[in-house]
Amino acid sequence: MEIALRGPAGEPVDLWRTLVSHGVASLPPSQLDEEARVLTVTVPVSRAKPRTLRIREARAGKVRVDVLGPAPSQRVLREIRDVVSQMLNLEEDLSPLYAAAAADPELSWVTEGAGRMLRSPTVFEDVVKTICTTNCAWSATVRMVGALVAELGEESVGGFGRAFPTPAAMASAPQSFYRDVVRAGYRGPYLRTLAADVAAGSLDLELLRVTPTHELPDDEVAEALLALPGVGPYAAAHVMMLLGRHSRLILDSWTRPKYAGLNGRKAADRQIERRFKRYGDYAGLAFWLFLTRDWVKES
Repeated sequence: MEIALRGPAGEPVDLWRTLVSHGVASLPPSQLDEEARVLTVTVPVSRAKPRTLRIREARAGKVRVDVLGPAPSQRVLREIRDVVSQMLNLEEDLSPLYAAAAADPELSWVTEGAGRMLRSPTVFEDVVKTICTTNCAWSATVRMVGALVAELGEESVGGFGRAFPTPAAMASAPQSFYRDVVRAGYRGPYLRTLAADVAAGSLDLELLRVTPTHELPDDEVAEALLALPGVGPYAAAHVMMLLGRHSRLILDSWTRPKYAGLNGRKAADRQIERRFKRYGDYAGLAFWLFLTRDWVKES
């Protein structure tokens, strides 16, 4: 199938910048072929086995989605279309960001379609992956998430891949699994508790994605995330960015030195926040785009 690459206000969408918008986007069950510019990912499907997709740019202004394996039903196709649109964050209106960036010489380039953060099919998956990035090397993150998918994820139709495990699957795994197989360290009990709460229905993370800002302000979203086991200020800020809540800057051991290198000198957090204050609710996203422009080679 093909899906139009346009935001709700008609904004252009740069597909490749979306696919490489943050490192967590490349973790299993996703595989990113940077040379071919193709994302292969296995996604859950309600009342059916997961399906493995290949996502790539088609003709101008379109994204092509190939569903591997036997032809899916129309119901499954409609669900996959919705899932891909959610993952590419096509419903987020970035026109206010572009209006502000157009007058900023260092960020005017984003108006060509940058700024959409690739999301997982569920908030639960994004939260788990983010917890697995905290206080460790990237190789450890890849190992932890890879073990979760390989050992607990359901195989897709045709055996092309495995989906991210459900909360129920993660909750049913013993603590020894997190200690010995995932080797999650102190994160193990956090991951299992989080999964158990979601599986039991006492915690609905998906509401954070669908509830509008006027009903659930950013401060309340941050408070809800910080209350989760294993989620600190960095993890909360990262998940908020994936939720389309961009008012907070991710200030950590990678972003501060990267900003200093681009800026030519070190800057205090307050100075960085002041630089991007003009972007209002999009300040955190503007900061992230400033840091990651060089992730895509410009022609």
